[in-house]
Amino acid sequence: MAPNLGFTRRTLLRTTALGLVATPTLAACSSSNTPALLTDRPKLTHGAAVGDPRTDGALIWARSDIPAKLIVETAATESFNDPKRFEGPLLTPDTDGTGRLRVVGLPPGQQVHYRVTLEGDNGATSEPFTGIFRTAPTSAADIKLLWSGDVVGQGYGSNPDLGGMKIFSAMAARDPHLFLHSGDSIYADNPLRESVTLPDGRVWRNTISEAKSAVAQTLDQFRGNYAYNLTDENYLRFNSSVAQLVQWDDHETVNNWSPGSLVPESKGYTERNMDILATRSWQAFHEWMPVDPAEAVDGRLYRKISYGPLLDVFVLDMRTYKDTNDENTRADGRILGAAQTRWLTEGLRDSKATWKIVANDLPLGLIVKDGEQKDRTAYEGVANSDPGAPSGREIEIATVLSSIKADKVSGVVWLTADVHYTAAHHYSPARAAFTDFDEFWEFVSGPLNAGAFGPNELDGTFGPEAVFVHAPPTQNTSPLDGEFQHFGEVTIDGRSRELTVNLCDASGKILFTQRLSPAR
Repeated sequence: MAPNLGFTRRTLLRTTALGLVATPTLAACSSSNTPALLTDRPKLTHGAAVGDPRTDGALIWARSDIPAKLIVETAATESFNDPKRFEGPLLTPDTDGTGRLRVVGLPPGQQVHYRVTLEGDNGATSEPFTGIFRTAPTSAADIKLLWSGDVVGQGYGSNPDLGGMKIFSAMAARDPHLFLHSGDSIYADNPLRESVTLPDGRVWRNTISEAKSAVAQTLDQFRGNYAYNLTDENYLRFNSSVAQLVQWDDHETVNNWSPGSLVPESKGYTERNMDILATRSWQAFHEWMPVDPAEAVDGRLYRKISYGPLLDVFVLDMRTYKDTNDENTRADGRILGAAQTRWLTEGLRDSKATWKIVANDLPLGLIVKDGEQKDRTAYEGVANSDPGAPSGREIEIATVLSSIKADKVSGVVWLTADVHYTAAHHYSPARAAFTDFDEFWEFVSGPLNAGAFGPNELDGTFGPEAVFVHAPPTQNTSPLDGEFQHFGEVTIDGRSRELTVNLCDASGKILFTQRLSPAR
């Protein structure tokens, strides 16, 4: 039985063998024609994960140390009486031993127990790994969604002195239905050292691995960043007990990356072409995260997840289609691209859900400069420090906001991370230079396990007001000060349809609450 890490009984997972390894490289396959010995049992190296649930099932992800077939069984109870069996793909070195399988045909709105095993070609099977998830409901029901981003950033990894990344156990204890991972799921450009001496003399210690000892440039190094995160038991257990909706931002590749750009020479990269790095990053991300690119609109990332009649989640990709980080004032500025902008406006218009969450991995009104470019004023995000009419990337956001108003779309809430603090922003045309939109809320939360920063200034184009801000007094405050590590929580009441947002610190303490009423 797995050790009790503070989970509630409902979320405690029974696991007979975790098989954690730090190295990301799949064991070499024998070229001999001699059958493998039965002692060569496949091993689930990094547990299991759940992604993108539907009313009848979800994606199940796992990784094997040797070529083996992925097998998933589901049942209504943890005793696995009368399980339903699904045979998945053969996990091979081509995908670093990773693979996923969508289980289907399950009842809606139910807690599902699942059991993952591997079958080798010699008939040997792995020890099982068990987890739980909930299928999406078909009728109005209570919903709890958590969100945050930024894992193992600024040189802060899994600290054994703290019991690892305990924020994941704090989130699991809240028993959520969904977790929206808002990007920076790894910091491929932030290597780890065994220890970091903080300005006040305290020492932060890291568990380390070879792949995290240098910036990621090769495919195996990118893969190794994901493998490292899953050596933390808090993260691994959360991974297997909560269905995730994942998106990416910049640190999955390199800080502030945009298509067509080069990594600054000062960073010491031997491969400076960001497009090449992003291609390797894209492959590792889709191998190691519980997401299927075939289910995305563009075959990459942006997509809609419906979770019953009360909630649709629109997961954006504000990285792949953005223009280069410059003055951000062009008349043809891009942050979503034309196709994604059209998909979002039409999707919001056609949605019948009471609440529409837009998962924007870059904040709308916060001014985020590209500090990697010292010779000119360049911007990483949407805003450009000009509080006047929309320009640059703001133009596409203005198009979306105007469409929401014209189509009389209600219940749109924006959730983001990126800036490493937590905040509640209210946007109103009464304060804005651009007025063709209805007022709305954007909530910021993070980091999960990284340096804490902020706060950033707001750009006045869309009239934002910082109603609440919780940021550290010192930039790059370490996770030793857990009050500045954050996650957000959204609850929807199945009867009243009221939506409540809680902004929390690493312990789960609620710092701020905002309640929103549904449209009548």
